[in-house]
Amino acid sequence: MSSFLPPSPMLADAIRFYHDLLDEELAQSAQAQLDEQQQRRGLFFGNRPLCTVLRPRFLSPEHFRYLQQRVARLLAAFARIHQLALADPGFRQQFGLLDWEEALVGLDPGYRSPTPLARLDTFFDPATLTLKVTEYNAETPAAAAYNDVLSAVFLALPVMGEFMKRYQVRPLPARADTLHALLDSYRQWRGRRERPRLAILDWEEVPTYSEFVLFADYFRSHGLECVIADPRTAEYRDGRLYVGDFAVDLIYKRVLISELVRWGGLDQPILRAVRDRAVCMVNPPSCKLLYKKASLAVLSDERNHHLFSAEENAAIRAHVPWTRFVAERYTEYNGERVDLIPFVLARRAQLVLKPNDEYGGKGIVLGWEVDDSAWAAAVQTALTEPYIVQERIIIPTEPYPGLVDGQLQLIPRLFDTAPFCFYGEFMSSCLTRLSTVALLNVTAGGGSTVPTFVVEER
Repeated sequence: MSSFLPPSPMLADAIRFYHDLLDEELAQSAQAQLDEQQQRRGLFFGNRPLCTVLRPRFLSPEHFRYLQQRVARLLAAFARIHQLALADPGFRQQFGLLDWEEALVGLDPGYRSPTPLARLDTFFDPATLTLKVTEYNAETPAAAAYNDVLSAVFLALPVMGEFMKRYQVRPLPARADTLHALLDSYRQWRGRRERPRLAILDWEEVPTYSEFVLFADYFRSHGLECVIADPRTAEYRDGRLYVGDFAVDLIYKRVLISELVRWGGLDQPILRAVRDRAVCMVNPPSCKLLYKKASLAVLSDERNHHLFSAEENAAIRAHVPWTRFVAERYTEYNGERVDLIPFVLARRAQLVLKPNDEYGGKGIVLGWEVDDSAWAAAVQTALTEPYIVQERIIIPTEPYPGLVDGQLQLIPRLFDTAPFCFYGEFMSSCLTRLSTVALLNVTAGGGSTVPTFVVEER
């Protein structure tokens, strides 16, 4: 496929047609059904409904295929730096691992892929064919079940029934691929094909607990014994890991490894069972290398260009924004040698600072939203704690309909594109989040999640 795709008149026409269908009566009906279904199905983040707009995200078949091809090329580059980092401690220093992480990343998980489950956080604008990666969530990718169930809810809305008389709509489910990745990893670990006893592992108070329920119901519907368990209930005894009275064969790990270590250290029961090959855990500790935001710095740093093929370097240049680990050093920017810290201080409006190992928008400083003194203080923090600096990217917008004070309004929303990736090789689905502010993150307290459909005319 050519690297150039023209804007899709079909896609623009489909969005316009959907909006035209939503008169006040149909909008009120859709909102009532959406509210009722989200309540019924547990589609809440904490106590907030996941979706607050009345249209799903639409992609053309050509644009979805383009995404798949470009993501596959980026995943190959990530896999390359992961392999090199495991083999070369000197190269691994570029990732900014902590001492305890160094002690864990070399553990053999018992299966081939370090990232059976992952999600790339990107911004993709179909109008300009611009795709930029801002994070590789290679440890605990969330929202696959939310995405699938929201898709089912939207497909049943009356407005979608009218829309589908003219357009064919293809949902992009992710739970099946999640199930297959878990079972395939377990089969490799176990050495034979059998059904494991599965525990979804995270703290009971997290706001994503409702998604664990959706996953547990899905796994049970396919014949798996499954529990949702808090790590604090885990015991390692007689060569087995238990949560309560439930003996666990396979952990679907949703808790962060850093939180496990903060809670119980390296010798707590879950990690001891993993080290002893008494339980299979997906994703494994070695995923921390790619979960670090410094992985994007490793990809884009000129010191590493020789490690990649011409195609991989082209994909990195096109899709990875300029990113560097914050340190006193010289580097290149657009082919020119620069002193990194003075450069960062002078380019506040074009840059963002991010902690190397945080989630939910924690610690992120958008240079264009602070003044010079706040930026200087943030840079000083970044010199004392592991941080990256990344070039600002343009966030695309699309209009989305919603009810505001009971009235139908069409509001421009910033949106991201977060492909769900499997085995570190391919994407099959994607999450879309909307916001009216630049930090698109549900955990950070704003925005809306919408399902993503591929559409084409009948």
